[in-house]
Amino acid sequence: MPRRWPGLEVSDAFHDLAWPDCEGSQLVSRRGQMKLGMSMRGIGYHPAAWMHPDVPADGTLRFEHYVRNAQAAERGKFDMIFFADGIGIREKDEPRGSLARSGYELVEMEPLTLLPALAPLTRNIGLVTTASTTYNEPYHIARKFATLDLISGGRAGWNIVTSWSDAEAQNFSRAKHLDYDTRYERAAEFVEVVKGLWDSWEDDALLYDRASGVFYDESRMHLLNHQGKHFQVKGPLNVAGMPQGRPVLFQAGAAGQGRDIAAATADVVYSAAADIAIAKTYYDDVKARMAAHGREPHQLKIMPGVRTVVGRTRAEAQAKLDQLQDLLDPMVGLARVYAALGDLSGHDLDGPVPEPTRDAQIRSSTESVMRLARAENLTIRQLYKRITAGGFCLVGTAADIADGLQEWFEAGACDGFNILPTHLPAGCEEFVEYVTPELQRRGLFRREYEGPTLRENLGLERPVNRYTSLRLRAAAE
Repeated sequence: MPRRWPGLEVSDAFHDLAWPDCEGSQLVSRRGQMKLGMSMRGIGYHPAAWMHPDVPADGTLRFEHYVRNAQAAERGKFDMIFFADGIGIREKDEPRGSLARSGYELVEMEPLTLLPALAPLTRNIGLVTTASTTYNEPYHIARKFATLDLISGGRAGWNIVTSWSDAEAQNFSRAKHLDYDTRYERAAEFVEVVKGLWDSWEDDALLYDRASGVFYDESRMHLLNHQGKHFQVKGPLNVAGMPQGRPVLFQAGAAGQGRDIAAATADVVYSAAADIAIAKTYYDDVKARMAAHGREPHQLKIMPGVRTVVGRTRAEAQAKLDQLQDLLDPMVGLARVYAALGDLSGHDLDGPVPEPTRDAQIRSSTESVMRLARAENLTIRQLYKRITAGGFCLVGTAADIADGLQEWFEAGACDGFNILPTHLPAGCEEFVEYVTPELQRRGLFRREYEGPTLRENLGLERPVNRYTSLRLRAAAE
């Protein structure tokens, strides 16, 4: 019988036939080895994580919590730790009283301050965080990430996002967020300005020549002089000498414009798909768009997010997930279905799912949610628990988790994964203890880091400074 998880089905024979149980196996996948990121925002991706007895409820405000998780991920040879970020509390108090019971994405440390503090306490793992193109200026972002790259010895990564919520807009003197087209137009220009600023100084520009008294070579320092629709930036950047040439560029872009920006500029894309067929379609589409921008498919890594719950047995793993589900406050659960169904707080939670109320906000979600509820005759409580645990989620033994990851990777649906632990630190530490060795045994994941920089570990080339490239091209002609 197949093993079943939400959004995934894997045959028992898959593990038994593909990977004989031989100690120290060094079989290598036909697609090489996968890349892994550990997403470490807050205390986990289950909304009841803060209620778990093994989770520090105040962990998001305790530096030692982040240190423990970062060092655990590095023990597991992860490519990077990733901090998603928002510049406002985007969760809404709908239904009334739900926000006060949610510990999810409410209070947390600012990551561009946090990551430089983590840098000297780690050695090889990449340090990646989000910074918005909507409520920042290119010069600020270029300077901060260049500095992080210097502090960490070449391990910085910038996740490029456009802010989308009114909650964020209202923290930056706007009543509403910018419209979709303007956000993406601004983002595209923003990224080009940042990359231009990072190229201000060629690698050999700084001479420090005390004998001649010359600090830098004037021919190798460049003004950007950008004049665009959204930005006017002269330059140069007053940071230089980044170990990676420039920080690694990350993006989460599913829509048409987002896919084009990813194909043109991103080094890594974080994607979201619960179905392997959808993931492969997305993968093939984004990779196919790269040729129009003069790029090869291997220059971009696509890493879907996956939640994992691992146990020594399947029953133990399921019990771990059930424990979190049972800790979910009903008001927080109702908040999970509010956008699709409206306020159901006046209904019997163990009764049938009623028709949506007038408060429903996302009509496109209503039909699919109601179809699920009717097809399986779910109660309100069962529905919000199903939605909370949904998406791409693997629950089982280390072999089960590895089977699921291997299937997607071997099918060409991804280049690796962004692990979304249900709760921290256990979700990270248990993956490292159980799943990492299983992936290593199968030859699907590294045993040692390839190099000291994030680029080297991701298998990405060091970018050539645009001005150096022009000069070398001119010399060759």
